Amino acid sequence: MKFMISWKIPPGSHKPAAEGFLRSGAPLPPGLTLLGRWHAPGSMYGWGLVEGNDHVALAQHAAEWANYLELQITPVIDDEEAAAGLAKVYAS
Repeated sequence: MKFMISWKIPPGSHKPAAEGFLRSGAPLPPGLTLLGRWHAPGSMYGWGLVEGNDHVALAQHAAEWANYLELQITPVIDDEEAAAGLAKVYAS
């Protein structure tokens, strides 16, 4: 399963969040694979797309960054998967 992790760095947390990222690279625990990570320059927002079925690893990663970031984790599907679901409802 794929998960989009969205984050916002709250006021006062930019420096410790940046230092933690630069020090570690924000690796994922075993059981998750990083598919991509994006940062919005000049803002406090970013997104990471991860894949895996280990919900404990996902909870661990969120906990590792909870002191620095406001996180939102959303299960996501791609166009092909969405089309397959739509076809089951709207098949002619």
